[in-house]
Amino acid sequence: MKTRRGDDQTTRLREERTNRAVAQSRSHPVISLTTDFGTSDYFVGAMKGAILSVCPSASIIDITHEIPAHDIHSGAFTLLASYQSFPKQTVHVAVVDPGVGSARRPILVQTRDYFFIAPDNGLLSYALQKETDVKVFHLTNEKFFRPSVSATFHGRDVFAPIAGAVASGINVEELGNRIEDYIRLGSLNPIVEDEELKGSIINIDRFGNIVTNILPEHLTEEMREHGFVLKINEHEIIAHQRFYAAVKEDEIFSIWGSAGFLEISAFKTPASKLLNAQNGQEVFLFPKK
Repeated sequence: MKTRRGDDQTTRLREERTNRAVAQSRSHPVISLTTDFGTSDYFVGAMKGAILSVCPSASIIDITHEIPAHDIHSGAFTLLASYQSFPKQTVHVAVVDPGVGSARRPILVQTRDYFFIAPDNGLLSYALQKETDVKVFHLTNEKFFRPSVSATFHGRDVFAPIAGAVASGINVEELGNRIEDYIRLGSLNPIVEDEELKGSIINIDRFGNIVTNILPEHLTEEMREHGFVLKINEHEIIAHQRFYAAVKEDEIFSIWGSAGFLEISAFKTPASKLLNAQNGQEVFLFPKK
């Protein structure tokens, strides 16, 4: 058992590590990009140029630019699955923006550990359900935008220069007004009905793995003790595996994925095609009898 002196020393060391990390983030800021732009056009390069014009010292990391076009739910899941892998104080820029140029608002979110910049369309919903001390700002101070703002490319003209300003250490209070009525997607939590869980598909990856919103802590005591059956589109999936190659080709099974959620997979075959699955569909989990 640690003494009070030992506890104080541990706390002090933790604070020193945190202070060093924050200092490093300010001298070598990190900005991540998540978009549905693809890489065959000039969009991503133009965004990076706009960021570096404001903050030349920024390290810009691509999470992905292959979000399916206009798929806000897929973008929200991708950000959720990746943002905590980055150093604290990273500025995460996410642009999946079918409403660009309309009345939808550009927003910035400051949490205890990260910054997020995105259109106000629910894209940040899943990540913000995991964060604390959330402050949301409507970006209105045009002084921090590019001089000429295109109605069709806010990624370059609004979000990128704002990201550069935040990475440079600007006080976020200068960027706009606090708001509380930002857009939220539905809760990530499945619905519990008796001993059954009603969940939903929140992502389908490039391998056709079906990601549900069910986490290990959502399982009932009976499911933990006796196992569970997963039902989707009248298909019942009984097998549960620890890794993909544990089964024969085309065999469908459930597995805990790298993002922590329960997934439905098939070895070397897209499970989504075998089951005709789509984002947003319901899935059901109930105990084995």
